[in-house]
Amino acid sequence: MTSPGKRRKQDNIWWSLLWIAPAVILLLIFFIYPLVMTIVFSFQNADSTRFVGLKNYQVIFTDPGMLEVLKNNLLWLILGTILTVGLGLVIAVMIDRVKIESIIKSALFVPMAISFVCAGVIWRLVYLYNPPGQPQSGLFNAILTFFNIPTQVWLINPMFNNFALILVYTWMWTGFCMVIISGALKNIPDDIIEAAKIDGANRFTLFWYIIVPMVRPTIAVVATTMIINILKIFDVVYVMTGGNYHTNVVGMEFYNQLFNFQNYGLASALAILLFLAITPIMYVNIRRMRAEEVTR
Repeated sequence: MTSPGKRRKQDNIWWSLLWIAPAVILLLIFFIYPLVMTIVFSFQNADSTRFVGLKNYQVIFTDPGMLEVLKNNLLWLILGTILTVGLGLVIAVMIDRVKIESIIKSALFVPMAISFVCAGVIWRLVYLYNPPGQPQSGLFNAILTFFNIPTQVWLINPMFNNFALILVYTWMWTGFCMVIISGALKNIPDDIIEAAKIDGANRFTLFWYIIVPMVRPTIAVVATTMIINILKIFDVVYVMTGGNYHTNVVGMEFYNQLFNFQNYGLASALAILLFLAITPIMYVNIRRMRAEEVTR
């Protein structure tokens, strides 16, 4: 005979399994199954009727158009991360403990409330170019005209367009980085700052050798978050250039291959490439955040 204690323990196990079953089922349906099928499709041809091995991955790393896509994503990763995190850090330090700190934070955080699509529409107007002889209604070109500087077709000229798109991303996400880093600055004891000032530390020394090391874990978390966002970037490029004029990125190319060209094999390979790029970064980010929680 089963003892009452053992029977109660078995009942608890069954109840636990019953409670987690819906979550497991949803995970299998909406994550595991799509992931497995995407991996399978990435080894098949355009209409998923024939196995082609690593051909789709070979195309990604050898086709000139695809190499340009990867190059653009790399440019986004480097500049986008440096600008958002760097400006966020500098602004957070500059406004720390000033009277209008909350007002400045609110103003810089406002772009986060705007969707990427709306931001793209707004900045298309900022970059707007009219032919010679017509008044320039775009903000940037109007300023250039005022100073008698030649106007530019910002979103078409390959010399400027990728940087113009990255500027939009920077405008949207700098406020987020600033707010997160500002929260870390509040945890720096005033005694340390005052002691450094008494020892003769100037503003640069205080910033570089005391403030930055103490908020480095937060900077790392913010930077990895920006990297993940940039790897998935799509909306701004889609709205402003559609990936034309040498501005294509992985997310945009995935959309084109899947919906415009119906090349399910190559689209799946691009999706797996993004997954493999993002997963390790997310893992490191989660590990770092857990380590911070333990040390608090």
